[in-house]
Amino acid sequence: MDFDEYVRQRGAALVRLGRLLTGDRQHGEDLAQEVLARAFVRWGRIAAGHNPDAYLRRALVNASISRWRRGSTHEVPVAEPSDARSPQDVGSMVADRDEVWRLISRLPARQRAAVVLRYYEDLDDATIADLLGVTRETVRSQVKRAMDTLRTRISPALNGDR
Repeated sequence: MDFDEYVRQRGAALVRLGRLLTGDRQHGEDLAQEVLARAFVRWGRIAAGHNPDAYLRRALVNASISRWRRGSTHEVPVAEPSDARSPQDVGSMVADRDEVWRLISRLPARQRAAVVLRYYEDLDDATIADLLGVTRETVRSQVKRAMDTLRTRISPALNGDR
């Protein structure tokens, strides 16, 4: 498969992954564009490896962690969600989901990457470990720490207690 065809088929998924890793739409698009630009130069070797998806996912994760380490991402303040939401209200469900993603975006980069790869990309520990360059045990501990952090922050955040 040539590069243009790959980007047409998988580009949107890479942008979504970039968005989830960075917690921001524009940063996610920039991250995916940066990784795809670097991949274009090496596309022959990447495609010959028979698993360009895994290669580019790992490149996105690594680029996201590098950006975080450089401090090139900043939290963006948002308005507080309304406390008067009906549990059956679609708007409240969307607001809750957005709040969860804001909480996920505040996790350390490796924990965020592990959670996104586990629960969004639905990858197993071995695949995540390979993508992150760590052991399966490290993946499990990163996910556990992230989930513990989210559990302590999620209930007060969704109830309006900040």
